[in-house]
Amino acid sequence: MAERVIAAIQTGPRAIELDDFPRPSIGRDDALLRVEACGICGTDVEQYRGQLEGTIDLRYPLIPGHEPVGVIDAIGADAAARWHVREGDRVAVEPFLPCGSCSYCRSGAYEHCNGWAQMMSYGFIGTDVAPTLWGGYATHMYLHPKAVVHKVPAGIAPETAVLFNPLGAGVRWGVTLPRTTIGSKILVLGPGQRGLACAIAAKLAGASLVIITGLTRDRHKLDLAIELGADVAIDVEREDLVTRVRELTGGGADVVIDVSAVATQPVVDAVECVRPGGTIVLGGVKGHTVPDFPSDKIVLRGITVIGARGVTAPGYREALSIIDSGALPVERMRTHQFALADAELAIQTLAGEIEGEDAINVVIRP
Repeated sequence: MAERVIAAIQTGPRAIELDDFPRPSIGRDDALLRVEACGICGTDVEQYRGQLEGTIDLRYPLIPGHEPVGVIDAIGADAAARWHVREGDRVAVEPFLPCGSCSYCRSGAYEHCNGWAQMMSYGFIGTDVAPTLWGGYATHMYLHPKAVVHKVPAGIAPETAVLFNPLGAGVRWGVTLPRTTIGSKILVLGPGQRGLACAIAAKLAGASLVIITGLTRDRHKLDLAIELGADVAIDVEREDLVTRVRELTGGGADVVIDVSAVATQPVVDAVECVRPGGTIVLGGVKGHTVPDFPSDKIVLRGITVIGARGVTAPGYREALSIIDSGALPVERMRTHQFALADAELAIQTLAGEIEGEDAINVVIRP
C-alpha cells in the first residue's frame, strides 16, 4: 500500500508542478479513491489561466480536477453503508460537497449550498485544508463524508466513464431545466463537450430538431455533433446565424442553450434566435458583463432565461445510463489522454493552445 500520494499542484495562474503528500488515514465515515481518470473541462482551462478570479474564491496551492472516476481504495463502514459501495468498486464523484443542512440542501438544490464557511467543491479547495487531497489530478483523492458518489456500471472503462460529467450537464441543461420534450426545436450555441452533450440529451429526449453552432475552426466538433444525433451544424463565420435558425425553425427555437465560454455575443444571439415565449439556458461563464444586453426584448417577448449552475444527481445518473446503454458512440468525444506528469500539457491541449491538436474531451490518467 502506497504511503505517499502524487498530485499535480496548481500554485498560481499557468503554474502546475508535481508534488507528493502523505496518504491520509480513513475513518468510519470517509474513503480514499484511487483515481483512474479525470476529465478536463473549460473551467479547468479558465482556472489554469487565472480567469476565475473574482468568480470563484481560489486559494493556491490546490489540486485541480473535478471530474474524477476511480476505484474505492479504502472505505469506512459507515461510508460504505451510506454510498452502497465497497473497496474495489468503481465510482464517479460529483464536484460539489453539499453540507446537507442548509435550506438549499434540504430542498434538493444542493448546487446552491451555502452551509460551509467556504465553497466546497473538488478541484477548488486549497491544499492547506486537511487532508489535502481535494482534486482529481492525483493518484488518490479523499472522499469526504458529504461527497456524492455514483457507482459506475460494470463494463464502462474509466476513460469513458469520465464523460458522466459533461453528459450530466447535457441532461440537466439541455433537457431538465428547459423541459425539452418530444417535438422541441433546440439550438445549442457552442460545440464543446457540454454543447455536444446537450445536443445528445435533447435528441434522446425526443427533440424534433437539434441545431448546433460553432466557428470554422470547430469543424471537427460540428461533424461529430451530426454523428451523435444533431440535425444541423452551423458555422457562424460562414452563415448568418439568426436568419438560418429562423428559417430552420419557422420563427425561432423553443429552447436555446448557450454553453460558450467568455464570448458574450452568443447571449445576444440567443435572444434573437429563441421564439416568443421560449426558453434560454445560460451555461457558459463569461467572466464579465454582456454589452447591450437586450433585456427589453426578453420582457416584451416573454422569454424565460435560466442560469445553469452545475448538475445534480439525477442528471449524473442518467448520464451513466446513456453511456452504459451503448445507444450512441459517446466515447468518440474523447480525443486525448495524458499522464499525470503532463497535466499542464493536457490543459493546454483542451484550450487549443497546442497547434495541430483538435481536442474535445481530454482525460488525465494518473
